[in-house]
Amino acid sequence: MTRYLRRAGQGHGRPPRAFTATVTADKGGTLTEWGDGARLLLGYRAEEALGRQAAEVLGAEPTDAARHALDERTRWSGTASLRHRDGHVLDVWLLAHRLENGSGGTEWLLASAPGFAHGPVPDRDRTMTEWGFVQAPCTVALFDTDLRAVRANADMERVAALTEHRMRGMRLVDIVADPTSERVEKAMQEVLDTGEQRQVETYVQVPGENREHAWSVALAPLRDASGTVRGVCLAAHDRTEYYSARQRLLLVNEAGSRIGSTLDITRTAQELVDVAMPRLADYAAVDLLTFIHQGDEPPPAALTGPIAMRRAAMRSVAATLPEGMLRPGDTTDYPRSSPAAECLGTGRPAVYEMSDEALAVWAVHDPERAARIRRYGAHSVMVVPMRARGVTLGVALFARNERPVPFAPDDVLLAEEITARAAVCIDNARRYARERRTSVTLQRSLLPQELPDQPAMELAYRYRPAGGRAGVGGDWFDAIPLSGTRVALVVGDVVGHGVQASGTMGRLRSSVRTLADIDLPPDELLTHLDDVVIRLGSEGSVAHPDAAGDIGATCLYAVYDPITRRCSLASAGHPLPALVRPDGSAEILDVPVGPPLGLGGLPFETTEFELPEGSLLALYTDGLLEARGQDVNESRETLRRMLARPGESLDALCDAALGALLPDRPDDDSVLLVARTRCLSGSQVATWDVPCDPAAVAGARTHATDQLTTWGLDEFAFTTELVVSELVTNAIRYGGPPIQLRLIHDRALICEVSDASYTTPHLRRARVLDEGGRGLLLVAQLTQRWGTRYTQSGKTIWADISLSED
Repeated sequence: MTRYLRRAGQGHGRPPRAFTATVTADKGGTLTEWGDGARLLLGYRAEEALGRQAAEVLGAEPTDAARHALDERTRWSGTASLRHRDGHVLDVWLLAHRLENGSGGTEWLLASAPGFAHGPVPDRDRTMTEWGFVQAPCTVALFDTDLRAVRANADMERVAALTEHRMRGMRLVDIVADPTSERVEKAMQEVLDTGEQRQVETYVQVPGENREHAWSVALAPLRDASGTVRGVCLAAHDRTEYYSARQRLLLVNEAGSRIGSTLDITRTAQELVDVAMPRLADYAAVDLLTFIHQGDEPPPAALTGPIAMRRAAMRSVAATLPEGMLRPGDTTDYPRSSPAAECLGTGRPAVYEMSDEALAVWAVHDPERAARIRRYGAHSVMVVPMRARGVTLGVALFARNERPVPFAPDDVLLAEEITARAAVCIDNARRYARERRTSVTLQRSLLPQELPDQPAMELAYRYRPAGGRAGVGGDWFDAIPLSGTRVALVVGDVVGHGVQASGTMGRLRSSVRTLADIDLPPDELLTHLDDVVIRLGSEGSVAHPDAAGDIGATCLYAVYDPITRRCSLASAGHPLPALVRPDGSAEILDVPVGPPLGLGGLPFETTEFELPEGSLLALYTDGLLEARGQDVNESRETLRRMLARPGESLDALCDAALGALLPDRPDDDSVLLVARTRCLSGSQVATWDVPCDPAAVAGARTHATDQLTTWGLDEFAFTTELVVSELVTNAIRYGGPPIQLRLIHDRALICEVSDASYTTPHLRRARVLDEGGRGLLLVAQLTQRWGTRYTQSGKTIWADISLSED
């Protein structure tokens, strides 16, 4: 441990006039260091004192109070009686410090300066006091009780641009003519009145400076020997650099919290200029390469010729801007010689002083932009390139026209910092825009491009993709034509967002269509779809072991029959549909809701009910009800009220519902599928019971041809006779009673034969010598489509016969 011995007057054999004695003792009281000052004070040489107990050498044991104080404190001071080597006693004032030594223990440093402790202040010290006042490194001035200047040091003379002689007798408001001087004088008067110190933080532009400085002013009372306040001492410190650094740090912190609040490129650019204004610049703008707004990366050729940019954001302290200034959304081409292009070329920020000469040079290559800057009156322009992850995005422009101070190097560093933060956020938004565009394109390609025109119901839909950070979700819908003029309505939602959710949605929609083609009841269809979801989750776990393999989804599947006006539906964890009856009453259907898809092993339940003609059925996803963060029950009530508006078209009802429930940029996908039911009249359907006898086939053909005559479809009699003959014959031969024939006349002629058997007919190719096996092949060739559907009492073979002339 190094100790410093301060001595004065040594040399030429004379004892020092003043010295400092220092002694170090460890925790046990053993002396470990003995300075020359201690030798002068007590007469012991170092070799005589070191290693001995301090009490033995110093001649006095510490009192119990002193020991207690030394144990609890890190510093102690007081008067102690010490014994000189020759035996006489010295009363010495000691200062003790507890210190940490290099080995982790503690020790005490005892110090005393007896030569300085007594006597009047020497003339030399008085001279040093005067030097200290005049040459103090801060601004100091003394004021009497009338608040008139009495003394001023050299720094006060520099700040006020006046000599001390000229300032004597003047008040502060006269010395520094600034409104803040009045506030400081008011605080000085409070010091005189209360005798207490005051601290004032202020900004003032002193003579000789071209900008305001931050000052921390300390005011203290000056008292005489009796304690009477006789004046005020003003000590001011220029804290401009500290406050500027603090303001820059605050601005950087603010940029971190305000910039990038969304994944929207334009909004992020606007957040940058909002942060920069007005603390950094009087005008700020962000120009981005035109490719950025589409989420693309600029090709190399984009930076070779004139650079095309689009103004993404702009803000100015001026209420109005000169004519011709770019507004957000405007595009412009920057010549290669322009500051913006040069900045992008070098990749470094630059500050341009807009003098008449500089503007004249600029006008040679870009006269229009130079004229705009001249009209705006900017005298200092700073251009900062925007790059992130190696991608050039554009430039940030800053200008000053009202504040006279040009941009300084610290301003450039600050602009670089906040622009770099904004560039990363804009690049995130660009990447998100590209991925979202991909997801939306995939999503829309997997959704119905348009709903088929159904005889069973009038349909309308709205799909709104998510607009927030999460990205496009996995909502889907569909309307699937079924046999017998029935129609299936499907709405589902895959948990998650992005391309993976969209891909899963597409696979589930395809699965639902495949299952619907075999005419499964809603509960059985959802059971098979549940298996599909479980299988997809297992495949995902194998392909991506580190990712969560489970896939969650919900689905609502409903089937409506316009002949019976019966609707059957089942839900797998999906929100229940809304129903508006023809009389205007609206409700949310109260039917059982099964578990979400992907859990496995749990049953689903089908509910069947009758719908009067003209009823309105609305299927939707949860994004429609949870978009604004309001209570789901309130959203359901809003939806019910929107759908119950009388006389509105389905498209108008959809628009009204989405406008009431969704913000401009919802956080989740939303689907609304609305259907108004129709029914087929009795004149469009004819039904006959057929005996289980081969002789009844001829009667069935006769019933069919007679009905075609009634409907005016005699030209289709041959085809219909053949189809009826084959289907009835198969039912009699391979099925079981009761057997029923039904003809439906709609946009096509539908022939259905039902029986009590569950035997599935198969289309096969008959060999040359086979006498049978060609019936279904003929049916398939003569009809648009044919198929089998199963019911609780058996099966129905159906075939659609086209009524078009070709």
